[in-house]
Amino acid sequence: MRKTLLLLIFPILVCCNNFETKKISSEEVLTQESQSLNWKEVDEYPAFENCKSVKELAKARSCFETTVANSIYAYLTKQQPIVTQAIDDTLFLYLEISKSGKPIVDSVRVDTIITNQLPELELWVRQSVDSLPKIYPAIKRGIPVSSVFKMPILIKAE
Repeated sequence: MRKTLLLLIFPILVCCNNFETKKISSEEVLTQESQSLNWKEVDEYPAFENCKSVKELAKARSCFETTVANSIYAYLTKQQPIVTQAIDDTLFLYLEISKSGKPIVDSVRVDTIITNQLPELELWVRQSVDSLPKIYPAIKRGIPVSSVFKMPILIKAE
């Protein structure tokens, strides 16, 4: 009986060594987490009030970009520019949305043909961005983050 009991207790005592846990420092955890994160993508895109309910990433991005483009087009239409030649070209707007939701024009890439015809175009684009409605910032793991967009804007004038 004692031998049987000893045979049953011995494996339990030997297995107790396997229950030891390895301590991991917070720096190690942070390093592992930062390596596994994809910093190029966000969990939620920046959004206007009308896009806030859209949860699918592709549709949310499309809603955001469409709202920005429509707002810029509406502002540019109010300016009623006068040109001497027809224009059908694209400018590229590099737009940053800060983690507080503030839109910042990083740069505007405009062809010289457009600049010669509409020298105030870049100023108008910057003013239109300043007049955008409230923007909710992009979210990554529950934290607001800055995001940058390269947006093509088609310029047509006759």
